[in-house]
Amino acid sequence: MAIRVLVADDEPLIRAGIATVLGSAGDIEVVALAADGRAAVDEALRHRADVALVDIKMPVLDGLSALEELRRIKGPKVVVLTSFGDEPNVLRAVAAGAAGFVLKNCTPDELIRAVRAAHEGDAYLSPAVTRLLLGMVTPEDARRRKAAGRRLAALNDREADVLRLVAEGLSNADIARRLSMSEATIKTYVSRILTKLDCTNRVQAALLVRDAAW
Repeated sequence: MAIRVLVADDEPLIRAGIATVLGSAGDIEVVALAADGRAAVDEALRHRADVALVDIKMPVLDGLSALEELRRIKGPKVVVLTSFGDEPNVLRAVAAGAAGFVLKNCTPDELIRAVRAAHEGDAYLSPAVTRLLLGMVTPEDARRRKAAGRRLAALNDREADVLRLVAEGLSNADIARRLSMSEATIKTYVSRILTKLDCTNRVQAALLVRDAAW
């Protein structure tokens, strides 16, 4: 069964371009388009989308508010479409539990991978977005570093190895190759790590690594 996707962006050409790229994947069906955040929420629910690809800056209801509403009502997984000028907004999206982040200048293959990953529950983080986030967030004080360190202490050695590679922006497949393990095993490790750390997504866990200077 095809992955049902909503595309929300206030620029018609971008919406059309994204829809064309995703439609070429074979296993993805773009079921709705939206020009603002309010329409994104309404259309995502009306068409029972599996994944919503949402731009941050939109009229009526911005993309972050749409993300928060969709998460609150247990709607589709949300992949945030962002640019390098959106750093503060990306942090809000992390806190809101976005399932993935891709840059507007990403390749078609990367966009398709992000949608597939979100649908499978394995959030996709563009390495460029991960580097952006980790570069802008630094420990504010010793107390913050200690708090992050205490949370990370709950991990065993293998979980710590996996998390460090997550913090580098590697995908599950890349981590599996690096550690000579199966991708399914890495997916299980990541899920366990997020549970132990009480993190919603991989970026939140990666930021703990940065905060702790681990």
